[in-house]
Amino acid sequence: MGFGLPVDQLDQQLAGPVAALVFDDVGVRSLGELLDGLADTEFSRENLDALLADTSAPEDWRVGEALAEHHLSEDHDCFFPWPDGRDERKRGSSLPGADLVGFQHKNGCERFVFGEVKTSSHASYPPSAVYGRHGLKRQMEDLRNRREIRDGLVRYLGHRANGAAWRARYQAAVAVYLNDTCEVRLFGMLVRDVPPHEDDLRVRVNTLTDACPDAMAIGLIAIYLPAGSIANLSAKVVASRQHGGDS
Repeated sequence: MGFGLPVDQLDQQLAGPVAALVFDDVGVRSLGELLDGLADTEFSRENLDALLADTSAPEDWRVGEALAEHHLSEDHDCFFPWPDGRDERKRGSSLPGADLVGFQHKNGCERFVFGEVKTSSHASYPPSAVYGRHGLKRQMEDLRNRREIRDGLVRYLGHRANGAAWRARYQAAVAVYLNDTCEVRLFGMLVRDVPPHEDDLRVRVNTLTDACPDAMAIGLIAIYLPAGSIANLSAKVVASRQHGGDS
């Protein structure tokens, strides 16, 4: 499926829930609570504030990824508990594995959900980001076909689940996964700022349907932003914080 996001809705999301994802408000708040009692002088308090503050502008693709995550959370009952930004050792590094790793609660059942996101202003349909070794097509096929990749993502989330508020959801999803390692939900997301066109996804639907296990469900979604929007995504989320946006 594909849908358009008009200017007013895009700006509203960028200033609110998307900015909260980009800047990981939940994680920053949790880290602040952990460290708060250790800053006992004005100087150490200033250093703590600087440690927690992330003043660097995010990459536009990272904002596109947050837009996709927000959509899956709001409209597809998904929950992604551990942003991959928390695993970066330096800002802007690209980590292996799926872009989005979490759960989908549907029909009373908890399942793992893995998502790949590509943000592109490329004029062709589909964009160049779909092709190549690290393109959306190959990534979705790998998630569909290769159990070792899915196993790795399940382990990745498991190392972070112990003691977390979402531990029970993880355990419920594992119980489903152990009965059938193909019973997962996959999403391939395109974030675009060109006129909508069915060719972005049409061929991918046909190819991914072939050899898709019965227990697996795959969704392909294109989010169409106003023309030229992608180049301004980072600036807009930064501006929303500078002008008193949600925190």
